[in-house]
Amino acid sequence: MSSEVTLEELAALMKKAAGVTVDPHDLEARVDTPFAEFGLDSLGLLGIVGELENRHARALPTDAEKCRTPRDFLDLVNSTLTAGA
Repeated sequence: MSSEVTLEELAALMKKAAGVTVDPHDLEARVDTPFAEFGLDSLGLLGIVGELENRHARALPTDAEKCRTPRDFLDLVNSTLTAGA
């Protein structure tokens, strides 16, 4: 099993942790669009970080919740997860 977080997984987490429904294809097409434009705020992102920390049983960098775009977030999260894999 890959420990990398995909755009599909991020879209599912946005719905689960923040109640924000985003089509994964839309997310992929707009990967550099600020989370705010999808309706996701910093609190929602914090919920996603917490969910990922539980799922992968490891802490993510504190900057994770400050990421502004899906690309920035996935780059940071995946580099952290794969570094310790």
